[in-house]
Amino acid sequence: MTAILTNLFDGVAYGMLLFVLACGLAVTLGLMNFVNLAHGAFAMAGGYVCMVLVNRMGWPFFAALPLAFVSAAAIGIALERTLYRHLYTRSHLDQVLFTIGLTFMSVAAVDYIQGSSRVFINLPVALQGQFDVFGVGIGRYRLMIIVICGLLTIGLQMVLAKTRFGSRLRAAVDDPRAASGLGINVPQVFAFTFAFGCGLAGLGGALSAEILGLDPYFPLKFMIYFLIVVTVGGSSSITGPFLASLLLGIGDVAGKYYVPKMGPFVIYTMMIVILIWRPNGLFGRTAAR
Repeated sequence: MTAILTNLFDGVAYGMLLFVLACGLAVTLGLMNFVNLAHGAFAMAGGYVCMVLVNRMGWPFFAALPLAFVSAAAIGIALERTLYRHLYTRSHLDQVLFTIGLTFMSVAAVDYIQGSSRVFINLPVALQGQFDVFGVGIGRYRLMIIVICGLLTIGLQMVLAKTRFGSRLRAAVDDPRAASGLGINVPQVFAFTFAFGCGLAGLGGALSAEILGLDPYFPLKFMIYFLIVVTVGGSSSITGPFLASLLLGIGDVAGKYYVPKMGPFVIYTMMIVILIWRPNGLFGRTAAR
C-alpha cells in the first residue's frame, strides 16, 4: 500500500507537470485551431533561461521561474507577430511542416550554443530530499510542482470561463468576422493567447528540467507526450487535457514501476483504449473553424 501511494503521488506530480507543459498546446490547438508542433521549443527555451540564471548567474530558483515564463512568452509574441500570424488561415499540413521546421532549427541552435549534454537545475536545499507522511515518501520538489501547477490550473480555468478576455477569445475562435464586427481586436487576442501559451510552456520547461533533464533534443523527445495529452483530453477545453495529464501521468509512473520492461508502452495503450472509446477525446468536440 505504501508503494502504491508513493507511485500515486509521483504520478500526480508528473501529470501536473505534463499539463503545464501541454496546456499551451491545448490553447493554441483547441481554442485557436492552430497546430503548433514547435511548442516544445518554447518549453526548452524557458528551461535553458532558468538553468543559466540559476546555475551560472546564481539567481534564486523562485526568482528565475518568472523569467522563464516571460522569456518564452516574449519569444512567442515575436514569432507570432512575424511568422505565425501568416499561417492562421493556412491548412493544418502547412502549419505542421512550418512548426516542425522551427523545431529542428531550435534544436540545432541550442546544440550549437549550449552543447548536447543533458543539464539539470541546481535546486535550493529546501526543495531537495523528501519527508514521510504515514510511511509514504513525499518529495519536496514534486510537492511544490503539484501546488504550483494546481494553482495555475485553477487560475487558467477561471480566466477562460469567468473573465471578459475568455469570452472574447471564445468569440474570436467561433466566428472571427462577427467578433471583429463587435469591436474585438481578434489579432491582438490571438497574439496574447499565443504568447501566454508559450509562457506556460517555458514555465513548464523550467519546472521539468530537474525531473526530465534538459538537452537540445527536449522538443523532439517530449513532443509525442504533449500531443497525447491534447488528443486524449480533447482540445476544446482545459478540463480535458488536465484530466488526461493526471491519468497518463499516473499510468506512466505505475507502468514503469510495476512492468519496467513494458513501461513505455503503457501510456500508448491507454491512449489507444481511450480514443477507441472516445474518438474526439474525453471532452472533445468538432472544431468550430
